[in-house]
Amino acid sequence: MKKRNAILSFALLCTALLTGHAAAQTPAWPSKPVKFINTFPPGGPSDILARAVGDALQKQFSQAFVVENKPGASGSLGADLVAKAPADGYTVLWGIDTTFTVNPHIYKNQPYKNSDLKPLVVVASSGLLVGVHPGTGYKSMQDLVAAGKSKTLNFSSGGSGSPGHLAVEVFTDAAGIKLTHIPYKGNSPAVLAIVAGEVDGGVLATTGMLPQVKAGKISALAVTSRKRSTLAPDVPTVAEAGVKELENEVVYVVMVSSATPEPVAQALQKAVMDALQQADMQKRIASLDMDYEGLTGSLAAKRLADLYQRYGRVIQATGMKVE
Repeated sequence: MKKRNAILSFALLCTALLTGHAAAQTPAWPSKPVKFINTFPPGGPSDILARAVGDALQKQFSQAFVVENKPGASGSLGADLVAKAPADGYTVLWGIDTTFTVNPHIYKNQPYKNSDLKPLVVVASSGLLVGVHPGTGYKSMQDLVAAGKSKTLNFSSGGSGSPGHLAVEVFTDAAGIKLTHIPYKGNSPAVLAIVAGEVDGGVLATTGMLPQVKAGKISALAVTSRKRSTLAPDVPTVAEAGVKELENEVVYVVMVSSATPEPVAQALQKAVMDALQQADMQKRIASLDMDYEGLTGSLAAKRLADLYQRYGRVIQATGMKVE
């Protein structure tokens, strides 16, 4: 009996020592400022939400959470920065799915692989808004489709590989119309191009389009989400407008280097999820025209994998490419 107790005590001691060693190898997170790398210019939905979560975490941990905007190459510049940063949980990517579900299909030589990063949280999703310059005279999706069958229309996007670019290609293929994709450096310039009459229209973030819709400078024809936007309840969905194939959503993700130690990744994931689930943050998410998803682990990975497969088929079918 004494021998058995001695063996048990020794086993417990070894476990404690190993646990202590692991804890020593993985310092408590966060012990220094954290950088949120946002793949869009300031002012967009992803940027606004990243700053709100950063503020919440700064209050919780009494540690700085700083948002740095690194737009370019449809998110690839920011993703590459995070992939090559030290894998310690202090450089975090805030972006959208197309960086990982579209870019690999259209950019031949990306400086990183999808496997270099892992999703911590699929935060939310949101639809886009199909809008045109009022001078076109198009009042409905039917008007737009009829015009696109008889002549070529120019549609703006926030850049090659962006959700707006993908939507243009899907629309062209699904409706059998002629659309020329005109990439701009971000969503805001793409919206202003419609206002200025530089292009006929675009399929862009609803939050960026609505101020111009309300000012009468853009005509809203439909939203690409599965249900109507709470911010624009009078605007029909593309399914209601007869172009269900254009149904599409932007998925917002939080990612870190795949080499990040699991205890650190779990601490970061929990912190972000706790912040997102606060009542005021849920209201903020809704105000950005987003539907909260809150997927983690294998569910987050599957969400992105399914989109990767879907968009691969779309890109192959449409011949979508980088301009």
